[in-house]
Amino acid sequence: MAPVLAGAFFIKFATPIGFDEMGKLIDLSPEVETAVLVGVINEHQQEQEVQEYLNELAFLTETAGAEPMAIFTQHLNIPNPRTFIGSGKLAEIKAYIEEHKIDLVIFDDELSPSQMRNIERETRCRILDRTNLILDIFARRAKTAHARAQVELAQYQYLLPRLTRMWTHLERQRGGIGLRGPGETEIETDRRIIRDKIARLQTQLEKIDRQVTSQRKNRGRMVKVVLVGYTNVGKSTLMNLLSKTTLFAEDKLFATLDTTVRKVVIENLPFLLSDTVGFIRKLPAHLVESFKSTLDEVREADILLHVVDISHHNYREQIEVVRQTLEELNSADKPTIMVFNKTDVFTYVRKDEDDLTDRTEENRSLNELEKLWVGKHRDSIFISATRKTNIDYLKDILYQKVREIHIQRYPYNDFLY
Repeated sequence: MAPVLAGAFFIKFATPIGFDEMGKLIDLSPEVETAVLVGVINEHQQEQEVQEYLNELAFLTETAGAEPMAIFTQHLNIPNPRTFIGSGKLAEIKAYIEEHKIDLVIFDDELSPSQMRNIERETRCRILDRTNLILDIFARRAKTAHARAQVELAQYQYLLPRLTRMWTHLERQRGGIGLRGPGETEIETDRRIIRDKIARLQTQLEKIDRQVTSQRKNRGRMVKVVLVGYTNVGKSTLMNLLSKTTLFAEDKLFATLDTTVRKVVIENLPFLLSDTVGFIRKLPAHLVESFKSTLDEVREADILLHVVDISHHNYREQIEVVRQTLEELNSADKPTIMVFNKTDVFTYVRKDEDDLTDRTEENRSLNELEKLWVGKHRDSIFISATRKTNIDYLKDILYQKVREIHIQRYPYNDFLY
């Protein structure tokens, strides 16, 4: 693999797709595909920031199972309403596609149905966007009936306005004698299939949501601790460590989709610990809405364990993404323990003594960062979940936080703790 800047992606949810006899989406794409990534640098995003986004898109691509090949970027303040990028850059991408027999082109921004259609016609290659890619990864990761229904609903909602691009062989958009009937009939038939499926999934999820709400009520008034954080920061690994379970954990994005709740006991003090889906930049709105019941775990939490990958060079922005998502969930003001994970793989650039330039974030040692964050947020701790570094200290902090809430709810149990 020799990407120009980062990588690329493949997604099985986009064209080509089909429907089985029950109206369910089926995948018709091959197993292995190659792709290039495309990003736009505008007045609101610096080049370094866009490259970071594209690096993340490359990781998403590899998580989905494709082989990244190259990245193309263009400085463009206003996206082309027809093809998103300029004609010159599009011709450059087309030439690369033809020379290297690329299967997919993935854009880091969400494209309109007409833009996808127009770019596809120009390049004769399948076109995907970031939303499409994330939806595919969620579909691959969903294991329970609840998660599968949530993802499938988001897929259909995304697909409905883009359905016309599946019928380009009928050239319905051109009009003309003999080109109107079949295309219109097939498109409208599939639209009805999708709308009916959306309605059934919404009904199914409403039923599941009622069951989940009932399950939450049955948990009683036990203190609820919820793990939140950017995707791939080590939440599941920490969950396994604290709850002594063996949940699936992997160094890939969105390794965990299904919310898992475990009863944890520290020094005879019981509480509930939940692992939730990781957050990410530009999380598709369809997914946020579809995963409403899953995110209710965050809304009902008493304490949040905000896990951060301190080894990631852009960890501050990841913290901000999580903070903004928590604000959207009206949960940003909950008691929070900042858990800076992956100290075992943390590295920094040591400045030379004769270097008089200002130090950047990359020049701070782990000890300096720890002092900085503890000063900002008293309940901060630096750990390594894989090497179990500082885990006992984390348990002590967690115990004190849970105990404070527990005493308020059960004052007559205070003597037990």
